[in-house]
Amino acid sequence: MAAAVSTLWYVDSPVPAATLREFEPDRDAARALLTRLFPDRRADPLDCVPLTEAAGTLDGDEERICVGSYPGVTVVSSPRFALKQPSALPEMWLHTPAADRTLLLVSDPPGAWGAFAMWERGRLRRAFGANTVEFFEDRGLPFVWEGPYWGGEHPLRWPPNVTPPPASLPFHPRKLVEEAHAAWLGFRYVGRRDDEPDPAEFRVWRFALRAHDAPLPAPPVEPRPVSVTEPETVSEVTSVPEAGTAPEPRASWWRRLVRR
Repeated sequence: MAAAVSTLWYVDSPVPAATLREFEPDRDAARALLTRLFPDRRADPLDCVPLTEAAGTLDGDEERICVGSYPGVTVVSSPRFALKQPSALPEMWLHTPAADRTLLLVSDPPGAWGAFAMWERGRLRRAFGANTVEFFEDRGLPFVWEGPYWGGEHPLRWPPNVTPPPASLPFHPRKLVEEAHAAWLGFRYVGRRDDEPDPAEFRVWRFALRAHDAPLPAPPVEPRPVSVTEPETVSEVTSVPEAGTAPEPRASWWRRLVRR
């Protein structure tokens, strides 16, 4: 089973995964954050769910959004963050709350694309977005942990009847997103190592953003026992995405190197 992810993280903790394991999410702090971000809406807590179930929705007048507020770590999960060009994240999300590092992580299994970005104290350091055949964004210098992927150590396995396009990436972009999870947060959704925690162990509060005059909801549901899942694997290419689905702001450093 593939993992669909669109999360924004505010990180001050030196070991985020350990913080998520040690503490329970603070519902009141999460609600206060949403109140600051959406003063024209009412944030009604619904239930406490595993991070792996924190999808959220944007349908209709009621938005579902998930927030996990921990000491030194806050995560917000919403379709709002499914950005192929992560540097386009609205400014409001970069300073509320303030954090040493702000991380955007997106993995889209149906579209076979992934994206990630890091801001340090509000300044963009790295932004990447791509599917298997084209870049959507490639800004900033790659991190050291990206090296094996750009070096061809994790090649794509194409179907026998498919000829890889000349400009295809030397890796699956969703695998690079999983590596970003491991490097920045200490866990992966897919391809989890034996020494890494299961994100199903981490919990977040799900809220409904409603108009202030909407009827009050039923009391929120308390956390239920955690169900630990088996490690998953990122699926390889089963089809070639159509080119031209997103603009390429500039040629990436990797593509320019190949052209030489």
